[in-house]
Amino acid sequence: MVSQKSTAPQWCMRVLIYVLGLFFLAMGVAVSVNSNLGISPVNSLPYVISQITGTTLSTCVIVVFCSYILLQALILRREFKLKNLFQIVFSIIFGYFVDFAKWVVGDFAIPTYPGRLVMLAISILLIAIGVLLYIEVDLVPMSMEGLSLAIAHKRKVPFHKMKIIVDCVVVVVGVVLSFLFLGRLVGIREGTVITAVVTGKVMATLKKPMAPIIRSICFQKESGAEKEVEELEELEGMD
Repeated sequence: MVSQKSTAPQWCMRVLIYVLGLFFLAMGVAVSVNSNLGISPVNSLPYVISQITGTTLSTCVIVVFCSYILLQALILRREFKLKNLFQIVFSIIFGYFVDFAKWVVGDFAIPTYPGRLVMLAISILLIAIGVLLYIEVDLVPMSMEGLSLAIAHKRKVPFHKMKIIVDCVVVVVGVVLSFLFLGRLVGIREGTVITAVVTGKVMATLKKPMAPIIRSICFQKESGAEKEVEELEELEGMD
């Protein structure tokens, strides 16, 4: 994405939309937990580690997310921006949002397996919207998406495809650790795998209508040259 300028009001809108994205993501996580089909990929590895170590989930989220930031620095090297360290702050904020989202959702659950699948579909939609919102405002991504962006940048592949790969790898690591240290599978079920595979595709579908609206709200109008570069980058990222 070409670096774009924002006025002071647009900067405020970028922050608000970013926070809204985190809230959507947290709501998606809360709904996925209540679906009882497996926790979402973003929290699957921290959850397994918390079960292994007996440490609180929030602590494991911070530790795991910080490891993602370290990986970003190793992958990007000189291209790693110091502003990305703010991912630590937003990871903590996200933890509070998850707690709030769980309070909002409460014990709500749709009975029967088809009902759980409906909840899973809702959680995937919420997660996809949340990630798309805070990615498009171009502030600081969450650490897991930041890792996907870093690898996508180096490998020259579309972000939504790399997100699917990273999500799947994280889930596989969680499964291996779960069986290795606990002798059974905890927190990861078919819903976790479905979310990992489908969320990136849902994001790609939503990006077409949502991205132009977000950019019109958050950024000054692009010049002709900038628009041509942006369109070229979009074409290079397509299949």
